[in-house]
Amino acid sequence: MRVPFPLLLALVLGAGLSACRGEREPVLLGSLEWDRIGVPAEASEPVLELAVAEGAAVKAGDLLLRLDPRRTDARVAQAEANVAQQRARLQQALHGARSEQVEAARASLASAQAGLLEANKQYARLVELGSRQLVARSSVDGARASRDRAAAQVAQAQAQLRELTSGTRPEEVAQAEAALQGAESARDALKLDRERLQVRAPRAGRVDALPFKAGDQPPPGATVASLLVGDAPYARVFVPASVRAGVREGQEFVLTVQGSERQWRARVRSISREPSFTPYYALTGDDASRLVYRAELVLTDAGADALPAGVPVQVRLSR
Repeated sequence: MRVPFPLLLALVLGAGLSACRGEREPVLLGSLEWDRIGVPAEASEPVLELAVAEGAAVKAGDLLLRLDPRRTDARVAQAEANVAQQRARLQQALHGARSEQVEAARASLASAQAGLLEANKQYARLVELGSRQLVARSSVDGARASRDRAAAQVAQAQAQLRELTSGTRPEEVAQAEAALQGAESARDALKLDRERLQVRAPRAGRVDALPFKAGDQPPPGATVASLLVGDAPYARVFVPASVRAGVREGQEFVLTVQGSERQWRARVRSISREPSFTPYYALTGDDASRLVYRAELVLTDAGADALPAGVPVQVRLSR
């Protein structure tokens, strides 16, 4: 049967404390860690090249790797074309109708007015003839309808000319401006996606892992680079319940790193308010000592930035 790690750690701590009950200061066990950040791939594109190697020190903004930009370049070109189209529509709305359109509308109005004049004359003649009963009444009615139709055509031509000469409505200009802004925003978003295909370090640190190699195609959101960041490592230790009340943020400790002969000073950065492991029987009696609380201690001595991650540490309260 496999024992869970928190339970195993609690048992080890309990054994260590039992052996050290005669000592004035208990030993806190844990491991040395660095703050770690993962840099994700925002698009599923093949890796073209790796610009750094694992273990390399990088500064903020340094290129880590490049993803294939061809698909995004095509989308950016399409967005640029859409921006040009919307800008042309806005210019058309601002400039209004062309002079040729205005002249054509004026010619249509003149033609409609000439037709109305002819219809009025024809109607007057038929009215006179009708009063003498020389033409049928239906002919007079037809002439009246033709006159009214010609007058309506004149009114329509006048309205079209006024529309062309009055310019574009403010609402239409506002719509064209909004359409242009939307197209520009979509283009800028694609350009940002294009820039992020060149994956760069968000902070200064050291490259811990590059899971994907050239030619691999990571899925969207996959971590393509893992960085160890920060000025110094920290010790992640587990504080037993028997001494938890005496440990607080800012308290100083003396720390021993396995493989290092010197002792290191460390300061508590944080300590959890709740136990990391709580078995149902560990709330009363002797088993309560198995409760452990996770704490992080930042090393404050010079040279700590050269220490590796993952090595065991032992911590004692500083006198």
